[in-house]
Amino acid sequence: MPRCPHRAVAAAVAAALIWAPTALGANQRVAISDYRWSEPELQLDLGEHVTWYWTGPDTMHSVTGVSPNARGIESDPDVSMPNHPVGDSFQVSFDEPGLYSFHCRLHSSVRGTVEVSPDPGDPITEPDPIPPNRVDATPPLMTEVRLAGPSFRRGRGRLHFALGERATVNAEYWRLRRRGARPRRDYRGWQEWSAHIGYNDLRFATRGPRFNPRPGRYVAIVDATDASSNTGRAHRLHFSILP
Repeated sequence: MPRCPHRAVAAAVAAALIWAPTALGANQRVAISDYRWSEPELQLDLGEHVTWYWTGPDTMHSVTGVSPNARGIESDPDVSMPNHPVGDSFQVSFDEPGLYSFHCRLHSSVRGTVEVSPDPGDPITEPDPIPPNRVDATPPLMTEVRLAGPSFRRGRGRLHFALGERATVNAEYWRLRRRGARPRRDYRGWQEWSAHIGYNDLRFATRGPRFNPRPGRYVAIVDATDASSNTGRAHRLHFSILP
């Protein structure tokens, strides 16, 4: 019985697909963060590219070619101490097959490789999203800020508030005086506390190396600063220290 020509063609196509060289990868986006590449071993096809993003919090890194075929590839030419703004990027296209090696000039452990196949690739399509920045730019949320009472004797003030994250709470103390028809504020010192998430109840306007409470009328400027140096909204608290 003669063999069906359609089946022979289908078998030949299937065999060609099985034995055809497979593409290694596509254009890649890599985050430099926590002293490493998010993808240390990359695979591309010919003509495709890699884009590195400095996402922080550490940004003093370069992308420097170290293998012979990568010599001359440098994100920070003529810069001895590279330091990029968060979100900055550097892109390299690869037009020759081979294995390319890179590292950071300041931190040799921040490194990776790019393997480029001889198969033509797609230099346009970007399959990966842009890596998000890893720097906290949101100030701490400080709510329900109040004193236990508007007047108190020295050493008996209490400050209440709630925090959405751990932070350092700072209070600047200004004494209020009146000279003629105009009030005057005299700076008297400051105080700070390490505060936790949730409700906090702290001793307020107490004597210390930076503030010596005296009887009188005061206003305190209170705010919170998180570990990323973000400072939230300031709160004004008026109070009196009794004799």
